[in-house]
Amino acid sequence: MSNLMSNYSPLDVTFVKGEGCWLTDSKGDEYLDALSGIGVVNLGHCHPTVTKNLVDQSQKLLHTSNVYRIDNQEKLAKKLCGFAKMDKVFFSNSGAEANEAAIKIARLYARSKDIENPIILTASQSFHGRTMATLSATGQAKVQAGFSPLMSEFMHVNYDDTDAIQKFNGNSDIVAVMIEPIQGEAGIIIPKNDYLNQVQDICRKNGWLLILDGVQSCMGRTGKLFAHEHNEITPDILCLAKGLGNGVPIGACLAKGIASEMLTPGTHGSTFGGNPLVTAAALGVLDVFQNTKVLDNVNQMSDYFRSEFDKKFSNNDSIKELRIKGLMIGIGLDSDKVDCTQLVKKALNDKLLINVTGSSIRMLPPLIISKKEVDTLISKLETLIGN
Repeated sequence: MSNLMSNYSPLDVTFVKGEGCWLTDSKGDEYLDALSGIGVVNLGHCHPTVTKNLVDQSQKLLHTSNVYRIDNQEKLAKKLCGFAKMDKVFFSNSGAEANEAAIKIARLYARSKDIENPIILTASQSFHGRTMATLSATGQAKVQAGFSPLMSEFMHVNYDDTDAIQKFNGNSDIVAVMIEPIQGEAGIIIPKNDYLNQVQDICRKNGWLLILDGVQSCMGRTGKLFAHEHNEITPDILCLAKGLGNGVPIGACLAKGIASEMLTPGTHGSTFGGNPLVTAAALGVLDVFQNTKVLDNVNQMSDYFRSEFDKKFSNNDSIKELRIKGLMIGIGLDSDKVDCTQLVKKALNDKLLINVTGSSIRMLPPLIISKKEVDTLISKLETLIGN
């Protein structure tokens, strides 16, 4: 009997080693990881640059309090803000905490404008985390079930629907719009090309902050370092985590302009946030993006996957659609023809790691995936859902 709380229902496999796109279990069997720890190990398992940074730093200093200056943290902040065109950053341990910081910044922004009952607009089917604030911001009833009363300072609107946001024009209680550039947990929902541009225009006209939750869609996942770069915009607040540490827990809440001035001494903090070890890992991640052609590979493998998928599955009437942006991949299925509840276990039996959300397969393979590995992935999908 396990002493772990039962909030997880882990499958009966234990991984003991990882390299690139592959994991090895305790029996010595190898699995193609098309999930990257849910978009975390973007550069593949045990990437040598990140590993070296971790080993080197672990032999010097693991942790010190944010009461003191941390050299790696300052280096990472400078580099990250430069890449993202932002002014300042707060480091946390997770995406939920990064989003929590963004919400607190929005609250302080509201107070600076004498707004007593601030409201943040978020999207239906969104996912922003599991703290009480980010849970309340999340637009999924199944995630919120059992945790009421929720925080009431969030209103959910339809995703990819600017008219739904326009209805709040002139509402003096709205302080921010918080959305994902691409909805990940909902099954890879990709909005219209100009959606983010239109949302930013609405925010600017109303004096609202635009908060982008890029926890899953950023760090190269879409073929650009940050997903909103496809729209040539910069948000007021950008939240990162997952791939930023390539497996080491780190989150970042970046802000620019007035939003970057809201947190002052005593207003927020994190014991472990931005410590020497995790920032060393993140510096390694940024070095890889800066010094290799990993983003080119994302775009090339995205095109290759789409082409091979169309060849193999064009006549498969159990597939409704392929949703793909970079290496964020969602396959919408006809649940009347496919038992989606068994797909994760069925894939595991074929040594493939995927995720299923509702009637959609979700895949987030490592950004370093090769053509040969894409071929293997397509072949395993044929076994999984036919051709």
